Amino acid sequence: MKVSELYIGLVGPLPPPSGGMANQTEQLARLLRQEGAQIKLIQVNSPYYPEWINKIKGIRALFRLIPYLINLWRSADTVQLFHVMANSGWSWHLYAAPVIWIARIKKKPAVINYRGGEAEAFFEKSFFWVKPSLELAAAVIVPSDFLEEIFKKRGFATIIVPNIINLDRFSEQTDKRNQKIAKAPHIILTRNLEAIYDNATAIRAFYQVRSFFSDARLTIAGSGPEELALNALVRELGLVDAVTFTGRVDNEAIISLYRSADVMVNPSLVDNMPISILEALACGVPVVSTNVGGIPYLVAHDKTALLVPPQDPIAMSRAILTLLNDPIKARKIAEAGLITVQQYTWRNVQNRLLSVYEQVLAKSFN
Repeated sequence: MKVSELYIGLVGPLPPPSGGMANQTEQLARLLRQEGAQIKLIQVNSPYYPEWINKIKGIRALFRLIPYLINLWRSADTVQLFHVMANSGWSWHLYAAPVIWIARIKKKPAVINYRGGEAEAFFEKSFFWVKPSLELAAAVIVPSDFLEEIFKKRGFATIIVPNIINLDRFSEQTDKRNQKIAKAPHIILTRNLEAIYDNATAIRAFYQVRSFFSDARLTIAGSGPEELALNALVRELGLVDAVTFTGRVDNEAIISLYRSADVMVNPSLVDNMPISILEALACGVPVVSTNVGGIPYLVAHDKTALLVPPQDPIAMSRAILTLLNDPIKARKIAEAGLITVQQYTWRNVQNRLLSVYEQVLAKSFN
């Protein structure tokens, strides 16, 4: 089947706000359209209408869910298949599972693109409710070996289709400081300000780094419920002049931020395949990350990144200092990362994805 013959119902979140899954949904729609496919975008995070409903918790969910379900039902009459960007928690129950059941009723295949580092905890608690829907999915694709193992433990076969990084948007830093130690190194953190990303550990690690590099700077790009607490921690540690909270940064401005960085840190407590790490690798920025979830499947310690235990600011600061004090090592790690990230380009991912589409459509016609 030619790509131009495909009509896909793509279900997922869209920016704003920008985030890993929203960016992947938007990017996938654009790339498939460029290949000639017809795409019906079905947004799970559409703006509330009327706007004042957004202020009423509980009720507002219905004002989003009901139009979403109607959209799904109508779209099933025209699309050939659904591709669902699925996640854990209530997102699964409210937005992913209904697609599978509506697709079943309308006799259309549903491809579940499951992602998210919290899958293990979610399945431990809720797999009894998740399993019946999963059994009706035409195929389950995951972006990493990490998630493949989680599904395999529960008897479900999956197909690995990695996340996509658009290397046209990124390029290696031109300023490599001639492999000299930077006197005022710039460290960046590009995760939302949520508890699972443990930005506090990165701030405490940066505090240790400042003992050796008094002019070091930390930029935190993101927003979220932990903002007040993190600002308080920065004041408590006397880092107000050294730490910048940018809030949300759009997809273009984030590139400039990566290019200005000496080290990117990722302190998350749970994770799968962070797009932020892929973006840093694509920009030639050496990465220090926790070794949780799918991250050790994504980067290799001391080869394409430095990995440390979660909630360990001392270990994280030592890893950062290793890179800052040894720019040749930092450069080797960054170069290895640039090679690694090539496997996540659209050219390398599209054949895997299109093969899945062909398989599920062939089964549905038999």
